[in-house]
Amino acid sequence: MLSNIFSKILPPKNKIFFDYFEESAQVCSDSAKLFFDIAHHGLNEDRIIQAKTYKHKSNNISKQTITTLNSTFITPIDREDIQVVDAQLNRINKKIINACYNLKAYRIDTFTDSIKKQSETLVKATDELKHIVGLLKKVNQVKEITESNYRMKEIESHGDEILYRAMENLFSGEYDALSVLKLRDIYKDIERALDTCFTISDSIVNIVLKEN
Repeated sequence: MLSNIFSKILPPKNKIFFDYFEESAQVCSDSAKLFFDIAHHGLNEDRIIQAKTYKHKSNNISKQTITTLNSTFITPIDREDIQVVDAQLNRINKKIINACYNLKAYRIDTFTDSIKKQSETLVKATDELKHIVGLLKKVNQVKEITESNYRMKEIESHGDEILYRAMENLFSGEYDALSVLKLRDIYKDIERALDTCFTISDSIVNIVLKEN
């Protein structure tokens, strides 16, 4: 009874934040597919332009999110949670785009099996990211959200294995010192993007548990 009265008195919760999250997750997925294309088909100027486009798009969505948050009285989830998810989504995209830029800056034109495997895992992670972010607006679907989180954990663990083998190979003596530094940067950026995918997934589980 009281909740019905309050719902009529108070302004509606602004649910546009969920739309922003989904847009941002889609940009992460697009960037991951771009990195996959580069790893398997090579880097060219068109792909660098595309990377810049995704970087600007992600930053703009983040700015819109914070601007809307600052002017919104009632939010669908805690304000701090909105800030955290927004920042983490933008971080994923930054790490992927940074890896793309470094491939050009370091003049890497031969892509290792590890880079290719990382790119494949990254696409899987960002696809799952889109799924779980889309579920956030349905906070009562705890079971489905938790299952998505388990899948993300498996993807992230697989990414850890790829990184371990990549680093082991990197310091095997097969590469010169400069190549080691260049490839390590690429590997680390993609690994951080994968880690952040799981961090967001975990954050979403915590949000829905708190809301239920």
